[in-house]
Amino acid sequence: MSLYKRIVTSSAFQEAVATAGAWYLRSAWYTSSKIFDPADIYETIKIPAILAMWHGQHFMMPFVRRNDPRHRAKVMISRHRDGEINARAAEKLGVGTIRGSGAHNREFNRKGGTVAFIQMIEALNEGYNVALTADVPKVARIAGLGVVKLAQHSGRPIYAVALASSRRHELDNWDRSAVNLPFSRIAVTASEPIFVPQDADDAALEAARLRVQNELNRLTARAYEIADRKGPQS
Repeated sequence: MSLYKRIVTSSAFQEAVATAGAWYLRSAWYTSSKIFDPADIYETIKIPAILAMWHGQHFMMPFVRRNDPRHRAKVMISRHRDGEINARAAEKLGVGTIRGSGAHNREFNRKGGTVAFIQMIEALNEGYNVALTADVPKVARIAGLGVVKLAQHSGRPIYAVALASSRRHELDNWDRSAVNLPFSRIAVTASEPIFVPQDADDAALEAARLRVQNELNRLTARAYEIADRKGPQS
């Protein structure tokens, strides 16, 4: 193993990066103004809920959780090295973690997808909100069936959620990650609850998947409109 790999995989390095990341995210959130659309989302959300977002918009999501016992949450994070840093940062921000990720092929079990799915069901049954990215792995802005099947088997609603900040640095990577900068105007948008019947057939699951995908795209556009003060404002 190279010296570089030994360093970046060491617990000390990962802990230091996670601590710095959590500190940065706190500063970005608490120095920014916030706009929620709809404004009454916290009063109307059907808890426990499944929060679905696009990958690349997830950095500030730990702060969407309110400091209220009803809003306790867990987030699904991959077992990858970068996921370890993200998981440590999330826990420093008061969000529990479920480790695992989806996959296109037979690697689903190796990546912990099955175990994570069961743990998400258990978390919802225990009253936790569960957050996860909806994208097909490494395919941006295309929703997979995972979040829909989670709603089907748990009986809990999906809320599509998007977040944008007026000051940001957009990366040229597969998920179009936006690094939210301090002293911004942050917009958080959310959908109506999306329920999936437990007896849903393949056609119904596909319809639900498309609805989640379309809602996430609509809400993403809306969040950027609000953050950038473009288009009609609430």
